Amino acid sequence: MVVRVAPELRLLVGRRWRAETVEVGVSGTDTVGHVVESVGVPLTEVGGLRLDGRPVPPPTRASGDVVDVAARGRPQPAPTDPPRFLLDVHLGSLARRLRLLGLDAAWYPDGPDSDDDALVARATDERRVLLTQDRALLRRRALPDGALVRGTGVDDQADDVLDRFAPALAPWTRCVACGGALHPATADDVAAHLEPGTRRTYTDFSACAGCGRVYWRGAHAARLELVVARAREVVERRRRAGVSR
Repeated sequence: MVVRVAPELRLLVGRRWRAETVEVGVSGTDTVGHVVESVGVPLTEVGGLRLDGRPVPPPTRASGDVVDVAARGRPQPAPTDPPRFLLDVHLGSLARRLRLLGLDAAWYPDGPDSDDDALVARATDERRVLLTQDRALLRRRALPDGALVRGTGVDDQADDVLDRFAPALAPWTRCVACGGALHPATADDVAAHLEPGTRRTYTDFSACAGCGRVYWRGAHAARLELVVARAREVVERRRRAGVSR
């Protein structure tokens, strides 16, 4: 069987098949979805499948000659609006970046909540999109919504997620440590958490309703403003461009 992969997905194809078309041996029990995943493309990244020119769902028996694999359109709908994300253990920097932008981004750095089974169960129960760079995790049949994150650094990874989902942003409204909601606080409210110099220098504070962490516009504010501006530009660019295929 010949598999023809959209240009946007060819980087996902195994190195030995890194080409526009791939020839794959199939058995009588293979499905179209299995064939596509066998060449390296998780079904979370697929926008549509055609078997010998006709649209088919992934469970269709792979009994034809040619499968065409289309990329998923952007912006991609999420199971909730605004979208809720769950990130695997390796994407802690991205989780903090998304929280800075006001997005609901759950992340568990260690313990039983961070293993693959727990991530799939939580993504299902809480209707979250699982963000990962682990293709095997995205191939879990029990996972309803997932996305393969492109990029090696947090800037590129954030750009990819924002371009893919174009979510509404609400910067400075979430704790980057735990994701809890921030609320305004006075210096007196948070005095126990402040050094004397900080209390003398700053008057506007926010506190996390979840973990109690305190925030104020310190030395890193200008750099973070640039991060927020970049994120807004990525989202607006995607929205102006509309849905891509």
